[in-house]
Amino acid sequence: FIGLWATSIITKLIKKIMRKREIEPTLVLFIGNLVFWALRILVLITVITQLGIGTSSFVAILGAAGLAIGLALQGSLSNFAGGMLIILFKPFRVNDTIEAQGVTGTVSEIQIFVTKLITANNQTIFIPNGSLSNGNIINYSMEKIRRADLTIAISYDTNIKEAKDIITAVLQNNPKVLQTPAAEVSVKNLTDTAIQLAVRPWAKSQDFWGVYADTLENCKQAFDTAGIIIQPFVKESSKK
Repeated sequence: FIGLWATSIITKLIKKIMRKREIEPTLVLFIGNLVFWALRILVLITVITQLGIGTSSFVAILGAAGLAIGLALQGSLSNFAGGMLIILFKPFRVNDTIEAQGVTGTVSEIQIFVTKLITANNQTIFIPNGSLSNGNIINYSMEKIRRADLTIAISYDTNIKEAKDIITAVLQNNPKVLQTPAAEVSVKNLTDTAIQLAVRPWAKSQDFWGVYADTLENCKQAFDTAGIIIQPFVKESSKK
């Protein structure tokens, strides 16, 4: 009875220490349960020993059972280890927008074995933590600001300076475009069919897609007003 009481006290103490160190609640709960049951098994073995019952065969059975379970749950153990790494090193947090394993979404929940994402069209995706921790992860929410990389093509008949001035004015008139770092408008490439202008405005991460869409729309309207035609994309055929 003292052993059972001690296991509860030790488990609560460990959880309290982890919470003070601001460890993820999911990990606190899991480690707390793991310690709780490990201590209870230790108490059980100690009691059996005190009663004079041989524990060597009992320990051997536990070891064999543990090996069999480990072999049967290799994939799950890999996901468990991945979940521990994600919770400890925090490459992303809940509500972050990430791209991983070919999908993009907002992190809804980080579980021990899987991570739950919600896509932009409100689909739920569960990614195993094993593959997630071993692959590349793009976290779009970790930095406070982002840069949009846009390309606008104009014909060779267009005055480059005039087109750049129009785009610069469009960016300056958008309050969501950051003044620092300054936006860039420059010639990106000269193709057989068009002059490609690189447009790179900066915005807060939460305003990124709004700035992206507004820049394209407002540049098109400003070009229409100025009589500048945006050169359509033409796929260049390979030359023999």
